[in-house]
Amino acid sequence: MGPVGDRVDVRGVLSFLGLTYAATWALTLPMWVTGTGLTWEWAPLLLVVMMFVPALSAVVVTKWISPRPAPLRELGVTGAGGLRKWWGRALLAWLGPPVLMLLALLLGALFGVYQADWTGFSGLSEQLGVVGENAPSAPSLALIQLAQVFFLGWLNVIPAAGEEVGWRGYLTSALLPLGQPGAFLVTGVLWALWHAPLLVLGYNYPNAPVVVAFIMMGCFCSLLSALLGWLRLSSGSVWPAAIAHGFVNAAAGFGVLFSAAGSPVNNVTSGLLGWSGWIVLVLAILVLVLLGKLPVPPPDEEPGLTRGVRRLSRR
Repeated sequence: MGPVGDRVDVRGVLSFLGLTYAATWALTLPMWVTGTGLTWEWAPLLLVVMMFVPALSAVVVTKWISPRPAPLRELGVTGAGGLRKWWGRALLAWLGPPVLMLLALLLGALFGVYQADWTGFSGLSEQLGVVGENAPSAPSLALIQLAQVFFLGWLNVIPAAGEEVGWRGYLTSALLPLGQPGAFLVTGVLWALWHAPLLVLGYNYPNAPVVVAFIMMGCFCSLLSALLGWLRLSSGSVWPAAIAHGFVNAAAGFGVLFSAAGSPVNNVTSGLLGWSGWIVLVLAILVLVLLGKLPVPPPDEEPGLTRGVRRLSRR
């Protein structure tokens, strides 16, 4: 990761974006050609494959287009210290997203844009179509859903890593000469635009006009990019960001879990995707700033000869 003041590797960044966007549009083309959109039978598999495109593009760029001496280390896939260095960030990345999602839903309920049934779980029962005397109770269903989020949610980390190796592992690091706020913001906007072929088909914001969907996704990705970027830079690894990304996706199910029957969840207003959830993301960023965690301070210079050489070179 280059320090602020270095020049952005324009060739590498443009190549990464070109490869990532072109491959993504090519992958989603069948949904357009068949006319079935997101209802295409192979769409779920295609969406998972699509998430690995940024990682593949980053590897191609760092290995052949703008070669790096240690590509995997540059991308944050490997690093000195390993898990011992970033396990605390990994724990935060696991538990943090569900907590943020719950706070977002609570705030949405306070604003009146999210109709909740916190203990009856009537919306979940309605969604699953559970009726009859022998049907499992709503609390039992809710407990199963919670277990799926906190434990099976780890399965989401695998495809999420495909995105994070590209967006945070490569792009955020490559844009650091813009400064950390600039790197987070630009990465977030470009990450949001990467979703374009899906947003046009109604992904994430199915009931919103396309222009509104792009604006909503841009705001959400920019805010989340700052938190994921902090995890990436503060840990020196891409894995905490991948874990957080995976559990942000897993926690999306909380919207239905705690909803009231007869009140469909609107992503424009509710949850982390909605404007009420953005307030929670902004507050999380402000907490990091107030605690002195953002911007991430540069790593301490190594003791010994290297530090002495650097000190002499600045005179």
